[in-house]
Amino acid sequence: MTAIEIFDAHVEDAAEILTLQRAAYQSEAFLYGDPGIPPLTQTLEALQAEMAGSLTLKAVAAGRVVGSVRARIDGDTGHIGRLIVAPDCRGQGLGTRLMAEIEQRLGGAVHRFELFTGDRSEGNLRLYRRLGYREVRRESLGETADLIYLEKPASS
Repeated sequence: MTAIEIFDAHVEDAAEILTLQRAAYQSEAFLYGDPGIPPLTQTLEALQAEMAGSLTLKAVAAGRVVGSVRARIDGDTGHIGRLIVAPDCRGQGLGTRLMAEIEQRLGGAVHRFELFTGDRSEGNLRLYRRLGYREVRRESLGETADLIYLEKPASS
């Protein structure tokens, strides 16, 4: 297996991250029967704007971006989002590594981390629970799905 390194991502990386995001979220779209989920409809301009106001990390293997995660700080909370891993790199601990890195980077600036995922995304829920996240609330998206919000305290 090629070594995977994690770096800060910059706006110049947005096109490659968006391509990866679209590949990674195909399975979620299938799971929910909705090809119009936000990660698949996000524009390059919207992603660039999001990256400009957040911390974005990228995982790189042999010059290819194979994973990414974003976070922003709001008050005492680090909001983590869009954890993505290339479909051919799943099951190798990359999501765990990206989460650990983003939590470490934000840990001194926040008291807690929060994220959300869909109620049918069992793999995501297993990962987040294994990392210490606990469900705090649900938000109904109508008949299609519920969003499950999870949080955990930041380590001191």
